Amino acid sequence: MALAASNLDRLNQFYGRFTGADHVLIVINADPDAIASAMAINRLLWRRVTNVTISNINTITRPDNMAMIRLLDVTLIHLSKIDFHFYNKFVIVDSQPVHNESFADIEFTAVIDHHEDSGCNVAFKDIRPDYGATATIMTEYLRAAKVKLSTPLATGLFHAIKTDTGNFERKATNADIRAFQYLFPYTNIHLSRRMEQVDLRIEFLEYFKTALDNYILNQNRIFAHLGDLKNPDVCVLIADFFMRINTVTWSIVSGVYENRLIIVIRNDGLRKDAGNVANQLFGGLGTAGGHKNMARAEILFENLKTKVGTSDQKATTHWIIDKFREIE
Repeated sequence: MALAASNLDRLNQFYGRFTGADHVLIVINADPDAIASAMAINRLLWRRVTNVTISNINTITRPDNMAMIRLLDVTLIHLSKIDFHFYNKFVIVDSQPVHNESFADIEFTAVIDHHEDSGCNVAFKDIRPDYGATATIMTEYLRAAKVKLSTPLATGLFHAIKTDTGNFERKATNADIRAFQYLFPYTNIHLSRRMEQVDLRIEFLEYFKTALDNYILNQNRIFAHLGDLKNPDVCVLIADFFMRINTVTWSIVSGVYENRLIIVIRNDGLRKDAGNVANQLFGGLGTAGGHKNMARAEILFENLKTKVGTSDQKATTHWIIDKFREIE
């Protein structure tokens, strides 16, 4: 009961920042958690304000995110096309003003997020870094408001919690589990599964062919360099694909995107910490880090000319293999 009262109190404080004359812009860095949370804000403010628009700061290219927007019929308008004079209230979910320079000049009315508190000063703030997803917070708001959930909204929130907690394999709390259980009866499981499975675009297939033709297996570690990339997300897909091989314990897939070497690392979670390994091997050359079983490094190719000298598949792959020998 105390939790319900607390959420009701937060909801009423949130409602207190808006009037019926308001034109509200929800600004997000679009991913499943941000999209679903924005959908929830839109529903909470329905008939309470004059207008609500959801705007994304990023270019949406991931097939699963595109599928979510299409299947749940979400309307997003890129921030570059927004006339700010039309809006007088601004909300940010699943992020905070300091997280991206695109947020910097916006005076936000409300911030709701599950990342570490950056100390932003806004009229209303609800930041819970112990939660696995912002969608969990929004589910609690919707329950406090006694909103009847539509299938698209419930499915979006359900999918967001699954995504941000890695199917509860990453950080999750009892609150995330309660929200998940609450949403389940209202969720279209077929839609949710479809959003999870749609992660390929037809142009990605050429990279799979490159990976299969050129991979190197070295001591249960599989390496593949894809050359120039049109979309770095394909490295993630192929790295995850290779981890499905029963003898593989590490999967390292790289490619060059916008003059940067992208290195995506996966492991079985039983051995060394992938995030620490990425930082140890590549942190001195660029940005690197991650979690126990997944990590990523990005290095300006200018920084590698004396070490690799080319984006050639064999040369780059062997350089990365040699780097991994440092942790043996």
